[in-house]
Amino acid sequence: MGGWTPNLQGIRDTLVQKLLPPVIILAVLGAIWEILCSSPGATLPPPSQVLTDTWELIVNPFYDYGGNDKGMGWQILASLERVAYGYLLAVVAGISLGVLVGQSTWAMRGLDPVFQVLRTVPPLAWLPISLAGFQDSTPSAIFVIFITAIWPIIINTSVGVRNIPEDYRNVARVIRLNGMEYFTRIMLPAAAPYIFSGLRIGVGLSWLAIVAAEMLIGGVGIGFFIWDAWNASMISDIVLALIYVGIVGFILDRMVGYIGNRVTRGTAQG
Repeated sequence: MGGWTPNLQGIRDTLVQKLLPPVIILAVLGAIWEILCSSPGATLPPPSQVLTDTWELIVNPFYDYGGNDKGMGWQILASLERVAYGYLLAVVAGISLGVLVGQSTWAMRGLDPVFQVLRTVPPLAWLPISLAGFQDSTPSAIFVIFITAIWPIIINTSVGVRNIPEDYRNVARVIRLNGMEYFTRIMLPAAAPYIFSGLRIGVGLSWLAIVAAEMLIGGVGIGFFIWDAWNASMISDIVLALIYVGIVGFILDRMVGYIGNRVTRGTAQG
């Protein structure tokens, strides 16, 4: 039994240090929200009313009554599917272009101005062009995610490649590594912290972009669910959806951060 005491103590200390502060803050914010929105003139529902109004959505997230009338779980999964396609395309293209720009001064001078101009275009400004080009909502949404997520990946990858220590490059020359060996043994490990910093920013932007894009393209998805709830004046449903959007975005960020820390052994940026 004595051996369990240090473990239990460590678990308790971890819970107190990491779990208790956000629980207290959320409780305080919830109490403030309840007080402010319980007054007669309040236009937004308090947490107690949100819970009552959306209880069926909470306990049955995977109902399917046909068409767009699906539970919150299906809505989120539909959005995540679009994010997965667009984000993975951005990862492949972004890392490839980032390596090119980081390795080649000529490519950097030619492409960097183009990247700097295009990355300032708001994500939803691409939606009409993508709809005109693809003539379909799903590939249009995927393109918006791709074009939103790719820029931080390109920029961070190129910075990581340019910041590879010269000693590493000298070692590669001395042991006569070929291009593929240099890429896998020197470049990727050295630039990995910067790459994962860009990947982490990119996944957050992807989730933001899909929610906004789905409000306009319609169909199944958490963004359309929010817009449809607004049209039906179901404010409590909107509040619940926003909570779920925040939780999913948090999980996505932590997932990429966890993978980055494992791959880079805790040296990933951000």
